[in-house]
Formats: sequence, C-alpha cells, structure tokens
Amino acid sequence: MTFNRRSFLAAAAGTGAAMAFGRPAMAPAVTGARPVGAPPAGSRVLMPHRRVIGRGEAAMEVSAIGLGCMGMSFLRGTHPGREACVALIRHAMEQGVTLFDTAEAYGPFENEEIVGEALRPFHGEIPLTTKIGFVYKDGQYAGESSDPKVLRAALENALRRFHTDCMDLVYIHRRDFSRPIEEVAETMLGFRREGKLRHWGLSEVSGGTLRRAHAVFPVTALQSEYSLTWREPETNGVLAACEALGVGFVPFGPVAKGFLGGFVNECTIYVDTPVDNRKNFPRYTPENIRKALPLLAALEEFGKARGVTVPQLALAWCLAKAPWIVPIPGTCRLAHLEEDLRAASVALSAEEVAALDALTVAHPVVGDRYPPSEDARVDREP
Repeated sequence: MTFNRRSFLAAAAGTGAAMAFGRPAMAPAVTGARPVGAPPAGSRVLMPHRRVIGRGEAAMEVSAIGLGCMGMSFLRGTHPGREACVALIRHAMEQGVTLFDTAEAYGPFENEEIVGEALRPFHGEIPLTTKIGFVYKDGQYAGESSDPKVLRAALENALRRFHTDCMDLVYIHRRDFSRPIEEVAETMLGFRREGKLRHWGLSEVSGGTLRRAHAVFPVTALQSEYSLTWREPETNGVLAACEALGVGFVPFGPVAKGFLGGFVNECTIYVDTPVDNRKNFPRYTPENIRKALPLLAALEEFGKARGVTVPQLALAWCLAKAPWIVPIPGTCRLAHLEEDLRAASVALSAEEVAALDALTVAHPVVGDRYPPSEDARVDREP
C-alpha cells in the first residue's frame, strides 16, 4: 500500500478520508469544547518547535508551523460550522501552534471573528495576527487600499474582533499601487507608536518593495505562496531580500491547496456556493492536474522510503530551506492538522532537499497560479 495521505488518514483516530466527487469530506461540527478524536489534555505536544521571524526589535517567536484559517469560512467551498473551527484552533494551540493566519478579507470579516473567539481565552499566550488593506462595498471586496483612514478602520475592527487593544502582527494583504510603500510603512509605524500593533508584515510584494518598506519600519514577516509546486520566491529576489534583511518568510499554500495531499485531482468538482476559488486557477484545470500527477507520484515514492506522507514532506522541505521560514498549511480537519504538525519533526538532509528540488525540475507543474485579474495584484516592482 502506498504510504500517502489517504492511508495516513484511514488510520487516524477514526477520521477517515472519505471522498465525494473528488473532494474530501469535511469534519463534522462538534458540540463540546474539543474536536472529535482529540487526545486528552496533558498528552505530549505534537509540535514544541519554535522559530524566530524578524530581527532585532522586529523579532517575534512563533511555532515552526502555523495554521492557515482562511478555509474555515472562505474560498474553499463547504466548511465545518463555527464551533468546530473554534475547537480545531484551540486544539492546534494545545499541540504547539502559536501562529494562526487570518485576514479581514476572509469572509469578509467572519474569519477574524472565528479566530478571535478561539483565541480569546489565551490572550498573552498566543500572538494575534491578521491582514488588512482592502475596501468593501455592500460587504464585498472592492479593491486594495492603504489609505491611512482605511487601514485605521480595519485595524480598529480587528482589535474589536480579537477582543484586544493591541495586535501582535498585522500584514498589508496586497500592495496598493497608488501609494508609495514608504508612506504605508509610516502609517503602520504610527499605529505602533499609538500602541495598536507591535509588528507589521507584507504579502505578495517584491524584494525591492520589501527593502524600501523595511528601511522606514522594520518588517517582521512577508507572506507569499511557496511550495514544491511553486518555487518562484527562490528566483524573484523575495527570499534573498528576506535573508538579507532578517525578515521572516511565511509561505501560504505549502501543500499546494490540497494537491500535494492527493485531495485535488482531475475529477474534482469545485462548488459554487460557497465558492471554491481553485476552479479559477489555471494550474487546477483537469488537463493541468493530469500533467502534475507524475510529480505527485514521485513525491509519494520519496516519502514512502522515509515513512512520511507527501504533505509532511512538503512542509519539511519548506522548513529545511531556511530557519526563518514558517509555513502555514490550512485545514479544517483534525487528522490533517496533526499530520501537518508532525512534519516539524521530519529532518531532511541537504542531499534530500536537493533531490526534492530535482524532482520538481524533472516533473514541472503546468499552469499559472493565478488568473490574470488576480495575478495583476501581485507586486513585481524592482
């Protein structure tokens, strides 16, 4: 039997990996304070590992692997109820996670409320983070904006949803090309002086933009997509800038939005209500998924020889790239969460990392990661 995510989940706490129309069944809602299948309190923590993102006054200690919470309410189709998501977040915290990724845009607003509710009893123990920088009309996304008034309103709303008077880390979610990044950095620095945030970060910006922003207000972390199927940060100057400046790198999509877990294939049907935005991404068309299957098969063989699943391999690869990289895989399922957290204990040698790099070259993934409308929002300024 191939040792992949399917076989792992079949053996995990009765949480199976049932499939329907190419999609995984989602975890059921629970009525208690703990998710079904959670080990008793006092059990050995799955992931005690810690890393530091940022340097000097911008430094912030977080768990080696975070939890992406977007899919708990946004852009991933059907999801569990709020109570189940709150329980999953709290279980992740009990197992060592301290970095929970959310944003005002996820919902919008609902995701911040879920994470804020989950972490409310643990203020002072867990860093509070979010992303801001959009305007909305009738509750829907209407464009990027780093206008100081827009940022202030978003920050004040985040403080309310997180039941706090100071956020630990606030990212600018997307670059507002109408404003110099230095001006945005000054705005965020002003919020710090007011005591409303401790650190700030950027998402989907170029290495040049990062350097200019950092010169005004040292940046703690930069988010962008990075995985065995998307290695552009290695060549576009983003990772080089992070290393030079001491900025942490927080990759989203490290398991390729489910593909490296074997739960997205050429037969997957993406639902419209609630929307699953993977249907709009060129690399997730049936034709391009079929072309990517040789890479998945090669990774399964690589992992099987080492007793790890492909998602664990993908996360361990990220961690092995640099000590200031902290991936944030997203999930709504307990078994996936615990599988992912165990990846922090998988140590890959330099030779193994090089071998994985070679597999991605030998079996390239086809298709852009974003449609043109969304790709235009990615900052590539020198």
